[in-house]
Amino acid sequence: MDIVFERRGSGAPLVLLHGIGHRWQAWKPVMDRLAAERDVIAVDLPGFGMSPPLPEGTPYTLDSAMESLAGAFAHLGLDRPHIAGNSLGGLFSLEAADRGLVSSATALSPAGFFNAAELRYAMSVLRASRMGARVPDAVLQQLARSPRRRKALFGMIYGRPDLLEVEELVADARAMRTAIGFEPTLRAGRDTRFLGSCADVPVTIGWGVNDRVLLPRQAIRAQRRLPNARFVWLEGCGHVPMGDDPELVAKVLLEGSAHPLLSSATTPEAATA
Repeated sequence: MDIVFERRGSGAPLVLLHGIGHRWQAWKPVMDRLAAERDVIAVDLPGFGMSPPLPEGTPYTLDSAMESLAGAFAHLGLDRPHIAGNSLGGLFSLEAADRGLVSSATALSPAGFFNAAELRYAMSVLRASRMGARVPDAVLQQLARSPRRRKALFGMIYGRPDLLEVEELVADARAMRTAIGFEPTLRAGRDTRFLGSCADVPVTIGWGVNDRVLLPRQAIRAQRRLPNARFVWLEGCGHVPMGDDPELVAKVLLEGSAHPLLSSATTPEAATA
């Protein structure tokens, strides 16, 4: 299937995966910083942004996501790129690392570490955000010009929505309300947890201190699940931290991907020998 993507820069390839209801443009605040040192490929996941949904009858599971990701890598001529993701994209990044599809993974507030109550809460926040996004664009644009209303409209998702352009926020809302993959992905998430170990791939996990969707206490479970991962608290950042502190997030992503590239026939030990 076709995957819409934006590619910039040169160097070791770094694939970027957005969260549920979002689009590749979530990474725009950090793209140029990353592209100065990496071949950056930001993708629209199937059923989100401008990418078509999964084929009819295909469930939005981790297995189908990994099949789509592997197909996208092949289409782009990538063997085992570095990968980074936010929220849903963070879960996919960790799963790709656990399955040996990538050379390193950086996950920003990844899904998959919630308990049942936290999952119900996150689903209610996301559905409420999508309902709010159904306001006509012209009205959203007018409301977003007020700092107080902008915080009320977008403050559950972004820690600092005041730092983002109004047009970008309105486009994000439009992407949220039109995402074909939103509901099937959310429903699939009820039975999805990250259970891997990523034993052979370097992993970095960053968590927004002000995350109001996947609460920061979930980072403790992530630490227990992945004791060898590098953990970074993202001060002043919310659930989608790229626009909250682009310099900090770019630094975390560059450091997280500063590892030798592996091939499908190499082990990490062989690469560093």
